[in-house]
This record gives sequence, C-alpha cells and structure tokens, in this order.
Amino acid sequence: MLGSTHGTLTTDSRRARVIACGEQRPGPVVQSQVDDLDVSGRPLYADVPDLSRFFRPESVAVIGASDTEGRPNTGITRQLLAWAERVGARVHPVHPTRPSVFGIPCTASVAGLPEQVDLAVLLVADPLPVVEELAEAKVRFAVAFASGFAETGEAGAAAQERLADAVRRSGLRLLGPNTNLNAFEDFRQDLTGPAIALITQSGHQGRPVFSLQELGIRLSHWAPTGNEADLETADFLSWFAEQPEVGAIAAYVEGLKDGRAFLLAADRAARRGVPVVAVKVGRTEAGARTAASHTGKLTGADDVVDAAMRQFGVVRVDGLDELQDTAALLARARAPLADGVAVYSISGGTGAHTADLATAAGLSLPRLSEAKQAELHQWIPEYLSVANPVDNGGHPVGDWRGRRIIDAILADPSVGVLVCPVTGPFPPLSDKLVTDLVEAAEETDKLVCVVWGSPVGTEAAYREVLLGSSRVATFRTVGNCLTAVRAWLDHHHFVGDYRSPFDEAPRTPSPSFRKAEALMRPGRQLSEHAAKQLLRAYGIRVPREQLVTSAAAAVRAAAQVGYPVVMKASGAQIAHKTELGLVKIGLTSASQVRDAYRELMDIARYEGVSLDGILVCQMVEQGVEMVVGMTHDELFGPTVTVGLGGVLVEVLKDAAVRVPPFGEDQARAMLRELRGRALLDGVRGRPPADREALVEVVLRVQRMALELGDHMAELDINPLLVLPRGQGAVALDALVVCK
Repeated sequence: MLGSTHGTLTTDSRRARVIACGEQRPGPVVQSQVDDLDVSGRPLYADVPDLSRFFRPESVAVIGASDTEGRPNTGITRQLLAWAERVGARVHPVHPTRPSVFGIPCTASVAGLPEQVDLAVLLVADPLPVVEELAEAKVRFAVAFASGFAETGEAGAAAQERLADAVRRSGLRLLGPNTNLNAFEDFRQDLTGPAIALITQSGHQGRPVFSLQELGIRLSHWAPTGNEADLETADFLSWFAEQPEVGAIAAYVEGLKDGRAFLLAADRAARRGVPVVAVKVGRTEAGARTAASHTGKLTGADDVVDAAMRQFGVVRVDGLDELQDTAALLARARAPLADGVAVYSISGGTGAHTADLATAAGLSLPRLSEAKQAELHQWIPEYLSVANPVDNGGHPVGDWRGRRIIDAILADPSVGVLVCPVTGPFPPLSDKLVTDLVEAAEETDKLVCVVWGSPVGTEAAYREVLLGSSRVATFRTVGNCLTAVRAWLDHHHFVGDYRSPFDEAPRTPSPSFRKAEALMRPGRQLSEHAAKQLLRAYGIRVPREQLVTSAAAAVRAAAQVGYPVVMKASGAQIAHKTELGLVKIGLTSASQVRDAYRELMDIARYEGVSLDGILVCQMVEQGVEMVVGMTHDELFGPTVTVGLGGVLVEVLKDAAVRVPPFGEDQARAMLRELRGRALLDGVRGRPPADREALVEVVLRVQRMALELGDHMAELDINPLLVLPRGQGAVALDALVVCK
C-alpha cells in the first residue's frame, strides 16, 4: 500500500518549539525560541543530530584496516569498501605499518589523513586514544565495534564512561561501542514507496525486518546502537522521523539510555505522524536481567515503560514477527476511511474463528445492513451467513461472482478494512481469489488484508500475485494481521488528535509551590496532618479536621467539625494506621470521642509510636475509594498513578501510570485502563462517581510531581473518596515521604 501520511519539518540547530498541527498531513509549522526546561528542570525540546553524513558520507577513514586473509578486520574492511562504493564515498585506510590495503594507499595515523573525513570506523580494541586523535582531525562521526565495555560489568562500565567523556569533549558523535556492521548493509535500491527505518540494540534481532526487502518492502536505514556511549536510540528516532522517505520506524530496544530523550524523540515522531513500532525487552525479571548484561543499561520498570510508550503513540509489540508485519503495514497503508473490519472467507469456520480473534483484539466488526446482505445473497446462497463475517461457501470465488462480492463489501461505508484469511492453498480457486483481491485493492482506498496460511509459502498465488502487489497487505498468520490492523487504526486516531504535552508543560512554579516547599522535611515522612496541608496547598480537597492534643480539645473539635467524626493518630512515622488500630470511625458523641482519644494515645504508647496529636476529622461516606499517587522511576523520573484504593490496594493492583507531562486526555485514558472502572459508573444501585473531580485530582498530583519532584520521593493519597457525580472528591488520608 503506497502513500505516506506525514509531511516534512525544518530542522533547526537550536532547540525550538514545534507547534503541532494535529492533522494526519501536517502543513508548514511555526518554530520559535522558547525556554528549554520545564518546572522540574527537565528538557522540553531536544536537538536533532544531522546524521546525513553518517549514513551517506563523502569520505571514510578505516582505522586498523586489513587485507590479511583470515583476520576479522579483513572481512570488515572488505564490507566497508563495498558499502563506500555504493554510497559514493572515498575510503582512506589507516594503519601504522601497512603501505596499502586492498590496493588503496594507507596513511600511518589519523593525523596523516589527506582530508577531513565524515566518518571514521574504528577496528581497534581500545577506541579511547583514537577518539582523541579524531577530535584533533575534526572528524564528524565514528563507529566503535570493540566490546568489553558496560555489557561486561563495573570495570567495563567505567571504561565506557571514560570513552563517553572523551567523546563529549571531542565534538564528534560516536556509534557504539559494542556495535556491528548493520549500518553498512547492502540495501536494495530497486524498491519504491515509503520505507522502514530500523533501530536495534542487537544486530541479529533486526534481521527479520531487514529481510522484508525480499518481500518487496523498502528499508532505508539501519542503526545498530550497541552500548550507546554517545548516539542513542532517541537520536536516530528523531532524525528518522524527519526523513521524507521514512514511512515507519521499527525498533528493537533492550534498554533506554535516557527516558526523557526517548519521549522527546517519540513526541517528534508523533507530531509528524510517523508511526513507531518497538519491541522493548524487559517485560519479565529474567528478560530485564538479560538485557542489562547485554547492553549495560537500565531496563526500567516495565509498566512505566509501557505507559510512556502508549502516551506518545509508540506501538509496542512482543515478537519480531509482529514487529516486521506491523511496521510494514504502518509504513505503507493509507489513512483509514472507516474503523469497521469485514471478514470474508470461503469457510464459515474460518470466518467465525477470525471474527472471534478480531473482536478479542479490540477491532469492530459492524453487522452489515439488511440491504447489503440482500445484495451479497445475489451471488452467495441464502443459507450462508453474510452479516459479517461473510461466508461465500467456496464456489463463488472461482468465477465472475468473486470480484462482485469483494467490491460490494468494500463499498459498504461502515467497512474500512477487508480481511480475507486463506488457511491453505486450494488451486485454482485460491489463485482466482487472490487475483480478485489484488485487482480490487488497486481500485479502492480501503485496506485489503490477506492472510496466506500455507506453511510452505512457495505457491505462485502467494509469491507472485500477493507479494507482487503494493496495495494488498499480506500476512502469514491471522494474529499478526489483526495486531497490525489494530495498531494501524490506533495510530491514525492518535496522531489525528495529538497535541504535544511538552508545549503546555509548566515552566515556572505555581503559587502553591512556596507553601508546599515550606512543609517539606528532607529525609522524613510527613504526618497525615502535614500531608493534607500539602494537598490543600495544591487545591486537593480534604475533610474538615483539627489536630488536638487533649481529650477536651478533641470534644470541642468534634462539635466544630460535626458528628459523626473519625479520629486518627497523626505522626511522622505512621504508615499503616488501620493495622495498628490507630483509627476510630463513626463516633457520634462526646463520650465516644473522649474514650477514643484515650485509647488512641494508649495504643501509640504501647506501639512506641511518636505522635504530633490526634486528628478529629469529618466523616465522609458514599463514594468510590481510589488511590492517586506519585513515585519516581529510575529511567523516566516522577510518575503519576491512579487506581482502585482502600485497604486492598496492594492486593487488587488495579492501577494505571503516566509520565509527566501529560494532558487531560491521558488522565481520562488512565481511568479507562482500570479493570474496575465500572465502579465509577455506578454498580448495584449506586450513583455514578464524579469522574471529572477524579481527573482534576490526577492533574493536580501531576503538577505536584513536576514542581516537588526534587523534594518529594513518594506521595500516596489513599483512599481518595470519589463522591457521586457533581460532588467532588475528598482525600481521606495521605502519605508523603520527602527526599
């Protein structure tokens, strides 16, 4: 499927603000100089390195070049020479003792190079001394293949940091160390249409995507990032997003070097409507350990990684087969005209099975209208179901009826995608079927997908007809087809509504910040009373309450707060008051308040808990207990969480997380992700909860996370009682741990 849905942006060497257009085909954009940091001190915009001379240099130096057969450097030198010839680059071998390599005169050192080179390839065990020489020669880019760095442990990590420091001082940009030759592969030049740009931290893992060229799908670049001492995934992601030939970016990621840099790069791709599909290792503890040992980088908490990718439109898949199929579809398919999926098959069983899988994948299978069904029954026997899925019974595909059926389905306005699973070849009918599908695809703007289920894959109908079409999306499994279609629809919905959160991120502290800063106690946990003062400073509602230090004061406070009341011990080191018996609820008289005060003080003395007093609180009932909180992720920094709350919060573990900055749309999306979201809609006769108030609390906690991230290690509002619609939300308890 030809056609790309993104335009071009001008690259500015300075950090610049790119105003998102929010359209699938953005026009010219406005750029203006802005502050680079948000209120937390994190960057809002990032420079995009100009990598054009890396991928297509005019001159290349090969340090340590060799032509001695049997040596590893000889094979690498030979491949580099062939690549340089293809891209039209001049090659300068560098070796201290050889007069020539493969007939090309050698220079003894970097200092003796006859010209300033764009790219230096380092075939040496220790690249550090060479980097310093390259800096003096003003070389733009270097590639270090050497291993033995951060992937090997602490000593290797220290060596890599020394290398990174030298690179930072040098002004050149380095790929690696511990990388390979994938950037210098032989890419097919005879393929047309939008291309896939590939980023991998393991060269072998990119092979399936690279092999798509054999199926007629174009690849434009391959960046094997290795240990990322300097150039990282985010750099290539940003640059690829600006290349007009790139229709999609596919990535295999083991660890992210800089969480914010990755989000800024994904944001750049989202602004331009360029789809990004990624495999991210580390879903399991075992996977995370393996990734760390292989690349020497932090994997990051997987739920946070998953949420961060989803926030910025990165399509996360699990398998390399999914990566290649999804990236291929997103690169080449046009924007959808409708979300509905129609399943068309020669078998009722195949259609039903595919329909089940499509529904489970979250796709919509609209029931075709009675008029459309009557039209289809002109060519399909009446006893077969054509409501969707459409079962033709087999024989109509072998004659003129086959094409009529396909055209009729595609003409339905509710259908944007036609999926035709062919579980195995059955010539000549299957040959006629795929020919009709290809011809129909050439004449429609809707997506036509064929699943060729034969395990052989050598059939002419598949190799010559389906793979020979640029308009039919061909898959080998139903699962991969449906995953790709869902990702394609989600991507276009996402970019159609996208507004970059970095444009609206706060740059200066709010008036609440000074009040909140005064409440911080470095290295300590705040009492509940102080934590609630912090919430109140940021406009988060808390119950009426008073902190008292005597039974008589407790009685007076209860009268002012209003019965019934709740009494709770308040102290800086109390984490779980309920478990210790330090909470009394439903108190309705002065005598109950006096008794509760004495009992709470006795329990505190027995448990050895230091108190700053007893809280006498308004009792608030009739709501949904939620939890909203903030914590820190080692990779992305402050994160905000919302979930079902109360005493079972750690048992239910029903929560959604986001990385600031994010907008109201993402706060609402967090609620939709909760398994227990139906509780907010009202169940068993209870009224719907005030979702708007809950969203507002999430956004206010995000503001706290941004402004107080350097002061606050953890915030936990549990329970946040979300009252019936229109009545707000009240933080009944709060825990704050200061950095």
